[in-house]
Amino acid sequence: MKVLIALIAALIIGAAIAASGNPTLLGFADALVPIGTLWINAIRMTVIPLVIALLITGVASTSDVKAIGRIGSRTLIVFISLLVGVAIVSGIVAPLVFKLLPPNLGSHPSLPPGAAEAAEQLGAAGATPTFGAWVVSLIPPNPIAAAANGAIVPLIIFTLLLGLAIAHSPPVARDRLVEFFAAFRDAMLTLVRWVIAVAPIGVFALLLPLAAKSGAALVGGVGFYIVVYSVGQILATLALYPIVALFGRVPIKQFGRAALPAQLIAFSSSSSIAALPALVEGAERDLDLPDRVAGFVVPLAVSMYKIAAPLSWTIGALFIAWFYGITLHVRELGLIAVAGVFLTFAAPGVPRGAFLMLTPLFLAVGLPAEGIGILIAVDTIPDLFSTVFNTTGNLAATAIVGARDPGR
Repeated sequence: MKVLIALIAALIIGAAIAASGNPTLLGFADALVPIGTLWINAIRMTVIPLVIALLITGVASTSDVKAIGRIGSRTLIVFISLLVGVAIVSGIVAPLVFKLLPPNLGSHPSLPPGAAEAAEQLGAAGATPTFGAWVVSLIPPNPIAAAANGAIVPLIIFTLLLGLAIAHSPPVARDRLVEFFAAFRDAMLTLVRWVIAVAPIGVFALLLPLAAKSGAALVGGVGFYIVVYSVGQILATLALYPIVALFGRVPIKQFGRAALPAQLIAFSSSSSIAALPALVEGAERDLDLPDRVAGFVVPLAVSMYKIAAPLSWTIGALFIAWFYGITLHVRELGLIAVAGVFLTFAAPGVPRGAFLMLTPLFLAVGLPAEGIGILIAVDTIPDLFSTVFNTTGNLAATAIVGARDPGR
């Protein structure tokens, strides 16, 4: 409740500062930025050690190694099933919504500040890595360097292999290593609780500057895109609650209580990884999922699973198509839907990394690549809601996988 109050207060006060245009108040809002950054850094410093400890204890503590394979296969099926559902609904509903927007007959609206620069930076970043290069990068030649560089997917693969190796070790060695990593996990969770204790301050310091700078009303096509994108993500997030109740056998109220802390952190930080500790707490404490499920599925989901991608890419493509006066037909929308299901697993774990995957996709459906720069420039507000959707999807997938776990 304290975090929620801080979030609402930051949005209201920030909007008031934006409306006043007072330089002193705007300067005060900017002065809070380092405080919010410190809080986010404090969360992120716990992520990699926590991921390693959770995965190793989740995998190595299972005496039946085949059980890990069964959990992994169920996890993959749940991931793809939810992505396919989002892709189908997005491909049907989003085009109907965009028909409400009058055609753009050659008079493009003014680009938002930073759009041209974002497009230039995207072009300067080089070509998108090939699929083969991405597969090669999954095995890190130096796991320590992968951890230092934040290469979370290669690090997770190494950690999973290490956990399997520990599970195959002699019982004495296995028990000692599992006990060590279990104690390390508990210590990291204690550290996380200390960081979360100051969450109201961190959330307020993060959102007040954002609200102070984004208070001006957005109009025309850009405003329409932001509203449609944000509302779409909110509705999709709410749709997960009855899905979890049906397939995960978790009451809606219980799932909402488990997801709320992670959602607030995701909204304030725009980072699914930053919400990882809260997701683990929600899965184990509120959903009462076994350690081997929560410790395996949650880190995997946070690092590789982006349920918002099909919806985000479909709405983004439709907006750029409207912007440039291009019509997207069923074939193009189907290609975007398929890409939203499978290419999301290959998206690099960097800020706006999913946009890099859009470059070849836009060219394949006849959209100009520079349109991605427009999406990046107006992504600040929509990204908050898509991060909440991703975070909720991570917990929803974990709950559904855990519903069929015999150890529950």
